Amino acid sequence: MSETNNVLRLPAERLYAAEIEALKAEDRDPRPAGWQLSPRAVLTYITGGRAGGVDITPKYIGHRRLVEIAIATLLTDRALLLIGEPGTAKSWLSENLTAAIHGDSSKVIQGTAGTSEEQIRYSWNYAMLLANGPSDAALIKSPIYRAMESGGIARFEEISRCASEVQDALISILSEKTISIPELAREVPAERGFSIIATANTRDRGVNDMSAALKRRFNILVLPSPADLETEVEIVRKRVGEIAANYELKAALPEEEAVRKVVTIFRELRSGVTLDSKEKVKGPSGVLSTAEAISLLTNGMALAASFGSGSIEPEDLAAGLQGAIVKDEDKDSGVWKEYLENVMKKRGSEWRSLYSACREMNG
Repeated sequence: MSETNNVLRLPAERLYAAEIEALKAEDRDPRPAGWQLSPRAVLTYITGGRAGGVDITPKYIGHRRLVEIAIATLLTDRALLLIGEPGTAKSWLSENLTAAIHGDSSKVIQGTAGTSEEQIRYSWNYAMLLANGPSDAALIKSPIYRAMESGGIARFEEISRCASEVQDALISILSEKTISIPELAREVPAERGFSIIATANTRDRGVNDMSAALKRRFNILVLPSPADLETEVEIVRKRVGEIAANYELKAALPEEEAVRKVVTIFRELRSGVTLDSKEKVKGPSGVLSTAEAISLLTNGMALAASFGSGSIEPEDLAAGLQGAIVKDEDKDSGVWKEYLENVMKKRGSEWRSLYSACREMNG
């Protein structure tokens, strides 16, 4: 088995390497400095199409205009901030934009409460620093530092999870396009093509709000949840197929009906009303995102492959729905039971087996 086949998760530039190479071969438009593809080719890579007989799979299914604005932003001196609800493909779009434009999506900072300013700028190998003083050998470059050197793109995931003073370390980098290293009496200028794509979760608003000064240095795009049932079903089916192939799950892909039922349940509980707008429903404490629907069905395939018939059964879906919806036993168990009795039970024979399995699972 090859090294690639042993990797649990390939970065986008390796997963879709054949598509990127096909686009490179067909690309006749001007390429900006530091870019491996023209803006039009990047758009095709993200939204789908064909290049030299190769099918380009859509990486983001949604508003094409938003993708155009994102690509145009990265042509300028402004950084890009993608915000939205959990599961709106912010990180996936960020990774694939970086893969298409620069061919290396690995320069990532994961924002947490423990992220420090050194992780944004640079730090030191302290054993070498104490032994020999400041030197290039002792310098540990951050992902942003490396992106500036190579004219690449750095990704900053969940920026609003970082403390405000850490976030503000970006202000001078985005304004001056340099990193100052006083210990070496040096300034590192950014090569052309350098940019930053950050993501932020709207559920984290108020955790560590970005300063006005930092917001001004980003072009902010809000990624909406899938607009309708059909779009969300398409997204879920596509990603479940890709993930199942990557994990080599020995189970049949979920039937269209199963995907539609899961997405319907999630959309109704998320919005607080049934799809026909005839009945209000209570929402659970958790966020029932598109990403969770994908995870639920992927886990259902794993259950079916290992302990079932090889095809997803209502019992497999019920187990996943129970885990996704009932996050807080005291509140969510009642909400889920109410939905089962007031909505799902009344939907007739097509829903009967799933209703029975969910009711048994929820006690």
